[in-house]
Amino acid sequence: MEAQGEKTLSCGTICLKYLLFLFNILFWLAGGAVLAVGVWTMVEKSDYISLLNSSFYSVSAYILIAAGVIVIVTGIIGCCATLKEMKSLLIVYLVLLLCIFLLEIIAGVLAYVTYQELDEELRQNLKVTMQQKYQQPGEESVTQAVDKLQQEFKCCGSHNSSDWRDCVWIQSAENERLVPDSCCKSPSELCGRRDHPSNIYKVEGGCIMKLEEFILSQLYSIGAVGIGIAFLQLVGMMFTCCLYQNLKEDPY
Repeated sequence: MEAQGEKTLSCGTICLKYLLFLFNILFWLAGGAVLAVGVWTMVEKSDYISLLNSSFYSVSAYILIAAGVIVIVTGIIGCCATLKEMKSLLIVYLVLLLCIFLLEIIAGVLAYVTYQELDEELRQNLKVTMQQKYQQPGEESVTQAVDKLQQEFKCCGSHNSSDWRDCVWIQSAENERLVPDSCCKSPSELCGRRDHPSNIYKVEGGCIMKLEEFILSQLYSIGAVGIGIAFLQLVGMMFTCCLYQNLKEDPY
């Protein structure tokens, strides 16, 4: 009867090991996904950084990259601790899971607060940035970012196409355009001379609204991934505690 109890305990420990190992694979994949989103944000959307006075966009991308790396490393430690049945390494793994979980909560609150500030900054500064810096000497990054923004999000101007009337470059004597060529639905040289809705993005909404929607969707996506990872972490911490209790004393 006693031998049967030891056998049952051994089978339970084996099941816990495999469950925790499976969890770590999922956790590692989640870390890879977070890392990929961070790299994609930095590579594909970095042009928009020049349109913002704050460093929110670049900092958020770096945080995602760092979080992805930390999650991957934590997953590897968890796999090693599970396979080698080292109780000391399991404690390290459990502490790392707890730290990441707490950091996720803090990051979530900060992201919400920062978005409110960023939203206000966009409304106040994007129009001025477009009107004062577009196609001006030394502001090539702003010009490139505005052109990419208008083409990618199918918009014209900060609030609407009429914002370009007060643009320094549009008002210059040598310019023949009413809006930049990037406002055109089919961009070509000097296509901005005609601002009819059939030619430019005049009724589709301003770029502020489109950029706000994009950033908000990014935050929602990150939030959804964060909630998923947080749930995985709670499950992982539970499995880790159970496995720790079932393992024999660590000989190391």
